[in-house]
Amino acid sequence: MGAEYRTEQETFWAGEFGNEYLKRNRGAEWIAANLAFFSKILSRTEKVGSAIEFGANIGLNLIALKQLLPHAELSAIEIHEGAVRELSSLGFVKPYHQSILDFSPDYERDFVLIKGVLIHINPDMLPEVYDRLYASSGRYICVAEYYNPAPVTVNYRGNADRLFKRDFAGEMLDRFSDLQLLDYGFAYHRDPKFPQDDLTWFLMEKRR
Repeated sequence: MGAEYRTEQETFWAGEFGNEYLKRNRGAEWIAANLAFFSKILSRTEKVGSAIEFGANIGLNLIALKQLLPHAELSAIEIHEGAVRELSSLGFVKPYHQSILDFSPDYERDFVLIKGVLIHINPDMLPEVYDRLYASSGRYICVAEYYNPAPVTVNYRGNADRLFKRDFAGEMLDRFSDLQLLDYGFAYHRDPKFPQDDLTWFLMEKRR
């Protein structure tokens, strides 16, 4: 494990496996699916003028958000150097090149997103990530992950301890008393038009 990271999972994603992920996950069909995905979620929000994504990779989610929220300020936290270069090249994303576990929330955004990332974080570190998500949000938090009612570990492409399923949103709702659940839904990998990766999404809002 690299000395610069606190967990094996961070080193895993910052290195060669992260390179392979960049090559596999790109293309117009991903953006089309994301447009359908986020249009449903954002229909439950109002006055979103800024957003930040935790673990943005090359920005496929942010590209969709830019089309749906053309005037919003967009930021991204990303551990992989190559992905950060691609985020920077988009021209409308403020990237933070660092691990989520090293990120210090600098100001609140209207909409905070994490999608397919909590499942890859060391479970011992989840409370820290939840705190960063919460502190970064002025209003909405969207969690879109593999769901399981109880914590389980799943082999990920031949790698152990690299994918974990649980009720992430439920844990956040328990942790922060002023969070309320606005909506939730499921996106199926066999959807005939806009497939996603069997994600369950949860939209939460801070009570005012």
